Amino acid sequence: MALEFFQRLDAAGKALVPALLSSFLIILTLLPLRAPEVAPLTPALGLTAVYYWAVFRPDLLPAWLAFLLGLLQDLLTGAPLGTGVILLVSMHFFVAAQRKIFVNPSFTMLWVFFGLFAAASLLLSWSVGSLLVGQLPDVRMFFLHYVLTVGAYPCLAWLFGRVQQLLL
Repeated sequence: MALEFFQRLDAAGKALVPALLSSFLIILTLLPLRAPEVAPLTPALGLTAVYYWAVFRPDLLPAWLAFLLGLLQDLLTGAPLGTGVILLVSMHFFVAAQRKIFVNPSFTMLWVFFGLFAAASLLLSWSVGSLLVGQLPDVRMFFLHYVLTVGAYPCLAWLFGRVQQLLL
């Protein structure tokens, strides 16, 4: 009886790993930098996490959890409510809609599709954000944000892979 309880507790703890790691990465992007002009140029680490877990373990990061992570991101950043939600839920949607292509994928293919899905998600989020705020964002900032996000994918994918091997 006690063994079964601890096995269930262990399974529940492991199921929380993607959500906790994604939350940590969202918070990490908000840490203050000593160079204020560089602060807006942080990669969308939460977006990378949602993509990875939606591809490899969609059972542990469903769409409703991507919604909650996006809401957390909006509340912590002070962005217009809904922009982070749109960002993360759209990424989850893009992966779920193309589920067939992720059967036995190569790393290069995963990275290319992340680049495509990240462009679509970031563009959608920035468009909604600019409509809500009432001004157009700087295209150079959008492009740099995108490049940093896609450039961070290999390191984060390696980290997520190790976490998945060790814990899940």
